[in-house]
Order: sequence, then structure tokens, then C-alpha cells
Amino acid sequence: MAKPNIAQYKTFDDITGRLDQIVDAVRDKETSLERSLDLFDEAIALGSKAVDMVDTTDFTPEEEARLREKESAKAEAEKGDAPSASDGSDDEGADEAPVASQGGEEA
Repeated sequence: MAKPNIAQYKTFDDITGRLDQIVDAVRDKETSLERSLDLFDEAIALGSKAVDMVDTTDFTPEEEARLREKESAKAEAEKGDAPSASDGSDDEGADEAPVASQGGEEA
């Protein structure tokens, strides 16, 4: 089998668009098994290219700032959950007391 030519797909959106077309073609009952296998090979190559694109993405300063804002908002939201977590640790301490007394009863 020849290696599929995926050079024309330059952007992530191009790749995902083509992958959607491949999915539609494979689902079509009129598509032969041989054609489906060729499309599968193309999809694998496109997926690999998409992974490489994601791994080597360089963000603009504006994109990096937006990502940092989202990350800090997420961290603040998790801090908001922290009192609940510390409340849970108080419950854990209460759970530990019976365990210790059970151990004392056995000794």
C-alpha cells in the first residue's frame, strides 16, 4: 500500500475536517473494504500529523496570556474547593479516632 499523501493538510482544522470526511466515507455502506482500509491508513497518518502539530505549537503572547488567565482561574476555583477539602480532613481525623480506640481495645 502506498503511503497516503497528507501534505495538503496544513492546519489542525484542515486535518480534523478531513478526518470527519473519512469517518463519513467509512460509515457509507457503499464504501468497499479496500477503500475503507486505505482511508484508515490516511486517518492514521493525519492523526500522527495532528499530534505533531499539537506537540510543536508555539503560542502568541496573547494566546499565552489567555491560557495563563484560564489556569489561574482554575487554580482559584480549586482553592475555593480547598475549605471543603479541609473540612473533609477534619472528618478524616474523626475517622482516625475510632480506629485508634479499636486498636486500643484489641491490645
